[in-house]
Amino acid sequence: MQYSDKVMDHFMNPRNMGAIEDASGVGEVGNPTCGDIMKIYLDIEDEIIKDVKFKTFGCGSAIASSSMATEMIKGKSIHEALQLTNKAVAEALDGLPPVKMHCSVLAEQAVKAALIDYAKKHDIVIPELEGYEITDAHEHEEIEED
Repeated sequence: MQYSDKVMDHFMNPRNMGAIEDASGVGEVGNPTCGDIMKIYLDIEDEIIKDVKFKTFGCGSAIASSSMATEMIKGKSIHEALQLTNKAVAEALDGLPPVKMHCSVLAEQAVKAALIDYAKKHDIVIPELEGYEITDAHEHEEIEED
């Protein structure tokens, strides 16, 4: 399997790894059976993501996707962070092998799960997340890569 230099860089030198104590929101997604579990911690102040950390148990693509996703949302508003897509994460990494696209899906879902947790903890409504459901991205089906 061929990985881009960016995937290798984020895998070997992950950004924002760790946890945030008393995080504003925490999202955990993944499937222990398959092996990839991603946890994203957000520190949000005035609707801006001041800090973001992650802990990922999984393959190199999962770690790289987590690292890139945190870089992409740090300093952004919660509404800007909601625009993060798995496709954007994969593109920022200069692509992922098709069998590893689910890792970028997990990164998108972990961010959304953390924002859902933030909304619940602070009793606010984030309209874009109304009815959003986190599905198991580990079916290893072919994920669209337009």
